[in-house]
Amino acid sequence: IVLGHLLEENRWMNESITALMIGLATGVVILLISKGKSSHLLVFSEDLFFIYLLPPIIFNAGFQVKKKQFFRNFITIMLFGAIGTVISCTVITLGVTQFFKKLDIGTFDLGDYLAIGAIFAATDSVCTLQVLNQDETPLLYSLVFGEGVVNDATSVVIFNAIQSFDLTHLNHEAAFHLLGNFLYLFLLSTLLGAATGLISAYVIKKLYFGRHSTDREVALMMLMAYLSYMLAELFDLSGILTVFFCGIVMSHYTWHNVTESSRIT
Repeated sequence: IVLGHLLEENRWMNESITALMIGLATGVVILLISKGKSSHLLVFSEDLFFIYLLPPIIFNAGFQVKKKQFFRNFITIMLFGAIGTVISCTVITLGVTQFFKKLDIGTFDLGDYLAIGAIFAATDSVCTLQVLNQDETPLLYSLVFGEGVVNDATSVVIFNAIQSFDLTHLNHEAAFHLLGNFLYLFLLSTLLGAATGLISAYVIKKLYFGRHSTDREVALMMLMAYLSYMLAELFDLSGILTVFFCGIVMSHYTWHNVTESSRIT
């Protein structure tokens, strides 16, 4: 954090690059000290990341996003995030099919190739956003950020559809089913996030137990946002999409119903 702050004025370095360098250096040091024997000293926990670290990051992104800019470019974001991901998945699948045949590493069916395409088509725009400044390049920032969020939902739908469909009989019906699945996931995830945000605003404004107490107001906001993410995961929806839209709705409604001290907190 300190190094990232000191290098902030540097044109070629930022916090993301610094963090990557420190991570790589630490990994190399551990590898050399342990001589490769106990290199699993630090194990990445998926549960820790997806349950505790990811929801606050995405919620904060939704809470801070410039709403006018985001919704003004919504169609462009959808083209990048949904259509772009499908194209990317198709290209990767075709490439992998040819590449694996040349490598001769075993037999894979169509479902395996499509699954690889879906996984590699899921891009993470966090590092890219670190390089961009929301105030200096608002259009580019909102496009890259929006694409990152929609891309997640699209990749999840494609991957889940591949796992559940019988790919031996591909036809128009299966393609429409896939499209319907995507729209269902996208709309339901968005509605769940928006509904949770609106309920939190209503509870804080109207109900006694949520009013005029900084700790209760802040706790309600955080817990309601977290609840939306958990409900989405429980119903096999896109948790990232849900908590993102929950953040947008909360910044528009709930924010104006809390006390000044809660806003500062």
